[in-house]
This record gives sequence, structure tokens and C-alpha cells, in this order.
Amino acid sequence: MIYESSFSDILGIIIFNFAITNHSITTSAFIGLGLSTFLILLLSAIACVVLLYVMGRLVHHIKFFLIIAILILVYAIGQSYHLSSLVLILSTGLFLNNADTIQNVWFRSIFLYKNLTADLSQLYQLSAESAFILRTFFFVIFGFTMNIGELNNKIVLANGFFILVTIYLIRMLFLKIFKKDNLGPILYIAPRGLISILLYFNLPASLKIPEVGTPFLFLVVLGSSIVMTLGITLSKRNSVIE
Repeated sequence: MIYESSFSDILGIIIFNFAITNHSITTSAFIGLGLSTFLILLLSAIACVVLLYVMGRLVHHIKFFLIIAILILVYAIGQSYHLSSLVLILSTGLFLNNADTIQNVWFRSIFLYKNLTADLSQLYQLSAESAFILRTFFFVIFGFTMNIGELNNKIVLANGFFILVTIYLIRMLFLKIFKKDNLGPILYIAPRGLISILLYFNLPASLKIPEVGTPFLFLVVLGSSIVMTLGITLSKRNSVIE
């Protein structure tokens, strides 16, 4: 589920950036997309190797915030050139978590070190706690931007309900094709949250639809979270009964 969510978010952001930066779909647009994807993959490979090397050479007890700061810097550089920088973040996590599986003797002698597993565990815990704090404050700010009175709008309610039904119908269709056995509880795990809101705020004003505002996003985020919670709870209850 983690990889599915990560890849879907990255793919969605790539398509989003492609759509808003290209007013017409041409061959040159796809060439530009391929070039930018190649550049971010190259940047990701370089950043991964450099970060692993730095982790092994730092002897100071405070080094993880420096590593996160380097990641943020590289992410900002990628964003300034309209590259899909989330690919960099995902690649870094995948590389660091699986670096010890690389069997090349030269690589292991240069980049791997004795305390790598312990350092990765601490980095993971620090990243998880920092992400929780950032998400919490972000949703507080998102609440400040929303007018609760607009939830009385029947058009907003209808659009939100329609989008939720469409999300789960498409998900059920794909799961029936690629996952033949029991669909629960994976069917219900399709929350919409931070990425959806960030993409909305990155939309140019000329492309925004009046009926699709922060109350609409709130309904979709809240509805998908409720469906996920109820689905997982009911699935666990059914498994206990059986």
C-alpha cells in the first residue's frame, strides 16, 4: 500500500505538471517530459550516492537534520526547474533502505559502514515524526482558508459525493482486474489528503473552477478518510468473527 500510494502520488504530480505547463499536447511536450524525467532520475542517483557517503563520513552526533536539509535543497532545485522532485525523495528512501543488498565489493567498501542500520532507523523515526508535525500544521492552515458556510451549497455536496463514488468505483474495477481474491480492506484504503490540496493550490487561477474550492476538497478528504476508517474497522471485525 505504501508503494502504491507513493507511485500514484508521483505519477499524479507528473501528469499535473505536464498538463499545466503545456497548453497543447505536442511531440515536443512529450520530449520535454521525457527529458525532465531523465534529469530528475539522474539527479536522484547522484543525490542518493552523495547522501549515503555523507552519512558514513559524518562523526558529529547531530547529522540527520543536515541530511534532511540537503534533501530539501535538492528538492527545491528540482522544483525551480519544474522537475518532479518527489521522484528524488522516493528514490532516496528506496536506495537508503536497500543499499545493504547491493553486492558490489567496491560499493560496499566505500559507502557502507557499521552503524548504517541504526542510523537509518533513527532517520526513519525523525522523518516520520517531522512529517506528522508538518501535516498537522498544514491541515490547520487549510482549515483557516475554508468557509464552513459553503458546505450548505448543494452543488458542492453533489460534486463531492460524485467524486467519492467515482474514486471507489474505479478502484474496485482495477482491483477486480489485478486482484482476483477478496477486495477488502484494500478497497477502502484510498484516502485523499495533502497531495490533493497542494495540487489544488498550485493550480493557476485561470484553470480553477468556481464550484471546486476548499469546501469541495474538504468533503473529498473527509469522506475518503471516513470510508477508510469504517472499511478497515468492519473488515477487522469480520475477520475476528470468522
